[in-house]
Amino acid sequence: MKKLRNLFLVLTAIMLTGIIQAQDENNRWQFNIGTNVVDFYPALNENVPYLGEGYGLFDNYFNFKHYNIAKALSQFRVGYYLGEKFSLYGNLSVNDITKVGEKAVNEAFWSTDLNLKYNFCKPEKKFHPYAHLGGGYTHMGSNNGGTVNGGLGFEYWLNENVGLYLESTYKKVFDPNIHNFFHHSVGIALRVGAKDTDGDGVVDKKDECPDTPGLKEFNGCPDSDGDGIIDKNDDCPQEAGLAKYNGCPDKDGDGIIDSKDSCPEVAGLAELNGCPDADGDGVADGQDECPNVAGPKANKGCPWPDTDGDGVADKDDLCPDVKGPANNKGCPEMTKEEIKKLNQYAKTIYFKTNSADFTKKTYPVLEAIVVIMQKYPASRFRIEGHTDSQGSAEYNQKLSERRANAVRDYLISKGISADRLEAIGYGETKPIATNRTAAGRAKNRRVEIILIK
Repeated sequence: MKKLRNLFLVLTAIMLTGIIQAQDENNRWQFNIGTNVVDFYPALNENVPYLGEGYGLFDNYFNFKHYNIAKALSQFRVGYYLGEKFSLYGNLSVNDITKVGEKAVNEAFWSTDLNLKYNFCKPEKKFHPYAHLGGGYTHMGSNNGGTVNGGLGFEYWLNENVGLYLESTYKKVFDPNIHNFFHHSVGIALRVGAKDTDGDGVVDKKDECPDTPGLKEFNGCPDSDGDGIIDKNDDCPQEAGLAKYNGCPDKDGDGIIDSKDSCPEVAGLAELNGCPDADGDGVADGQDECPNVAGPKANKGCPWPDTDGDGVADKDDLCPDVKGPANNKGCPEMTKEEIKKLNQYAKTIYFKTNSADFTKKTYPVLEAIVVIMQKYPASRFRIEGHTDSQGSAEYNQKLSERRANAVRDYLISKGISADRLEAIGYGETKPIATNRTAAGRAKNRRVEIILIK
């Protein structure tokens, strides 16, 4: 018996070494050390008066005076975790039997067992109730016999590696010289294996995120938003998203992630930061005062008005209430009749002799010219001054320039835009009649107003 106890101590030392060395990277191994109790009373032992003949199986189950309580470190167990619910474990127990029910004895005892354990809870739970079934071999005094075992127990884990266990096993012995008995045990349970720093069930060696609890399917890395993309590769780890956007969401499916989408709830265009443009005018609907009608950004997405409907927007139309071609800035072009009338008026512009001052009868003519020019605000004109050949050419040139400018200045004073009018003097260089007669010279002293295309 002393040798058996020494063997027990050696196994315990080996177990402690295993804890230090971490025998399996998946933490499948478990070692228990503790004490055991053997109780023969009544345990359904028939025809044995001192074992409570006639009692039921659990009668006197808690009668401690029948217990053979072993010394500390009297049981050694090694277990292997098979799967989520099952484990296989072997026991070696030693004891000194001093009583068999009411009978005093002095017998050395040891037993070995191999049991299949069914766990009622998942491994990550602290409290683990279980049932077990198996067989074993028992030695008591000079007798030996095989056993069939069955029982219940539980483990309570204080942390990832250390827990407490309590177990009660009924053993049916196949040797008539050894009575059936209850075998109770209590002690410390130790899980050994590879280190799992973050406690997520993935050992550090295989854990790509060893300091942060994660999921087995992601090699121990977390996926906080549950989108299938681990946090360290997820640009939006707190919002479920798509892999093609590095884990960021795109609720409206327009290809622009929500964080960069100015309109995340409505599909839109990339060039408008994810906002829609129903009329396709380049102005986002939220800023478009006419979202269903195309219009320029300068007019807040609305088309420029065209009052006269000539295709020239009012802002560019010099004649917004009268139709005209675009090449004439939306104004009607002068008719031949109006041009002829303008030329006739120009021929009746008279100046005082050798002067750029108008005669009185000229002012009504100038007013009539103003009216015509106002009707055609897009038209430009050249005012030409001419003289006869009386006097020097230099004098006549300057006189013609002064007279042409006099007409231009008057028209400007009546509201005709200066950039529509040119003034030029030709002197005596462009006669339309002979200068030898008074009638011819009268024709040559003239003002002409030419329409500039």
